[in-house]
Amino acid sequence: MHIPPFDNANKAVIDVDDPRVPLNYFNIVKLSAGQAFDYAVPGYETCIVPATGSLDIEIEGERYTGIGQRGRDVWDGEPEGVYVPSGAKARFTAVSDAAEVFVAGARYDEVLEPFAVRAADIDVVQYGSDDTKTHRKIKHIFGTKYHDKVGRLLVSELFTVGQGGWSGFPTHKHDSDRLPEETRHDETYNFRFRPKNGFGLQLIQREDGEVGDAYHIVDGSTITIERGYHPCVVAPGYEMYYFTILGGLSQRSLVQYFQPDHAWQLETIPGIKDMIAKFK
Repeated sequence: MHIPPFDNANKAVIDVDDPRVPLNYFNIVKLSAGQAFDYAVPGYETCIVPATGSLDIEIEGERYTGIGQRGRDVWDGEPEGVYVPSGAKARFTAVSDAAEVFVAGARYDEVLEPFAVRAADIDVVQYGSDDTKTHRKIKHIFGTKYHDKVGRLLVSELFTVGQGGWSGFPTHKHDSDRLPEETRHDETYNFRFRPKNGFGLQLIQREDGEVGDAYHIVDGSTITIERGYHPCVVAPGYEMYYFTILGGLSQRSLVQYFQPDHAWQLETIPGIKDMIAKFK
């Protein structure tokens, strides 16, 4: 489903028990200098990631200062974030002139410990090529290195490298728990483009071979992936970014199932198997 950009007034874009992606939570919070935002999400572990700006964050008495170093947009430096345990009370305060903040979550009942991920801790993988039109970079904020500290939540930022090209290809899905072939992970994206008037398409392809759906995505679009194969593409001349939230039903590690008609291209895209391994 496509949710066009709108003023969400600091209220959840994807709330708890969403009928489309019940394993996900997503909010966008915009603050000016000195403004604070308080929240708690029972039954969901979350993380706080400044898209731009810098925050001081307090979680149940634990304090983290100067989280977020990016200025004008999501291309302006490396991401940072703080993990918030399920149901914990969190407060973040803008210490820059302005801040736009992503709050991402996954359903999980166990209460773990908060921790911060700084720019130096980000796990980066780059794969694909200009020739295959699949060149991109992934910055894992809460990736595989935190399996012992996070329950079901995976959070990454994905960038096209160069201008134009495909992401999420070869086409794949992860909507059914049937190990070892596939896991169920609900997924939510928020897109940004450079320049801002850029655009792309999000495809949702059906398993039965019938024609699926295509969504026109623009700067600020949110997409929920509840089922189906789901590649996306950015128009030539534009760079695309998407903030990615994955919430697993039974485990944190993601197992993707590649559409059989196109899975042969796993052998043609440089580095793609290393990328897949970073989600496991």
